[in-house]
Amino acid sequence: MSSVSLAFFAVVCALLLATIGAYVLLRSRNAHLWFGAWLRRRVPAPGAGPVHVLFCFVDHFEPMWHGGDLPAQRRRVDRWCEDYRNLASRHLDADGRPPQHTFFYPEEEYAREHLDKLAVLCRDGFGEIEVHLHHDNDTEANFRETMSRFCRTLHEQHGALARDPRTGQPRFGFIHGNWCLDNSRPDGRWCGINNELVLLRELGCYADFTLPSAPSDTQTRRINSIYYASDDPHRPKSHDDGVPVRVGGQATGDLMIVQGALGPDWRNRKWGLVPRIENSDIRRSCPPSPSRVDAWVRSAVHVEGRRNWVFVKIHTHGTQDEDMDTLLGPAMDAMHDHLEQHYNDGERHVLHYVTAREAYNIAKAAEAGHDGNPALYRDFDLPPPASSWAGGRTSSAQSAEPVPCDA
Repeated sequence: MSSVSLAFFAVVCALLLATIGAYVLLRSRNAHLWFGAWLRRRVPAPGAGPVHVLFCFVDHFEPMWHGGDLPAQRRRVDRWCEDYRNLASRHLDADGRPPQHTFFYPEEEYAREHLDKLAVLCRDGFGEIEVHLHHDNDTEANFRETMSRFCRTLHEQHGALARDPRTGQPRFGFIHGNWCLDNSRPDGRWCGINNELVLLRELGCYADFTLPSAPSDTQTRRINSIYYASDDPHRPKSHDDGVPVRVGGQATGDLMIVQGALGPDWRNRKWGLVPRIENSDIRRSCPPSPSRVDAWVRSAVHVEGRRNWVFVKIHTHGTQDEDMDTLLGPAMDAMHDHLEQHYNDGERHVLHYVTAREAYNIAKAAEAGHDGNPALYRDFDLPPPASSWAGGRTSSAQSAEPVPCDA
């Protein structure tokens, strides 16, 4: 064999080994599920005018984490109610609102005293309460009964959840415990229901906020998107793909999926070579930073045709003890400082802190063709719940109205 042939053979072998190595690395973090979509995605340039950054922080809020006893639960909830109030009070968006935290509270951890405290925090203007659920090997009948009961309790006892103005039904945002929406884990654990999207729609769910779930194998192949998923009751993970929400479009399928940013983090590399995964998660091991904030904004999750409205949805597990100093301390102050200094100049960017419900409403307003200032559409489709700043004001105004006497 000639030297040229040997050199060519060596190059081919090296490329083959590199390809195999790259695939092994992708498989090891389940990135093979979504990396192709990341490579193919093309983000359009924004149009004229500022880019409105809609910052939405969703929390898998679990006071009983790690089997915490009642004193531990109280300590965690009380710290959030005090420290988050103090932190958020130091920051404002373009509309004069503090950061909004959406507490997705787990049904199986219900404790009235914890929800009462969170409801006060939310009524004072710092967020809203939505629905979280961990379940395993469930049945349709039990799921319906469990979710219906929990939604009634949240709405009637704690003033949470919006009420649909057309039907009177409580509506809720949803996060699935263990990332397993629609039975999406390959071994079938932590759900058990293949028609979960249909059930959620029928029970009043307006949108799911579970994703991204990478590096979990429950991660969908569609990423960095707001889309409608259609359920196939005969197979799991029907939300693996769907129809993007777009200007001039209409609701289709069974459930809106609102995703956070997902992609390789080239600024943070393992061994200096392999990029880590940016999955919009905030905790001690992956604290917020200016470069991460910039990456979230660059991901440009948006309703198709409304590129100037960018949705930044990040998530956390807020009551895990080792993460609370990060979530309620200087790192979060610095994150909000960066948002307010670099994405709120009124010319290139305008910052809006939004709850999950408000993010959904603004997406629906974009779909309906509205443009301009998205803050005008915080309550576009679903009104605020009673346990929120706007909902509390509405309730107070209604209760203050004079009651007419009988003639």
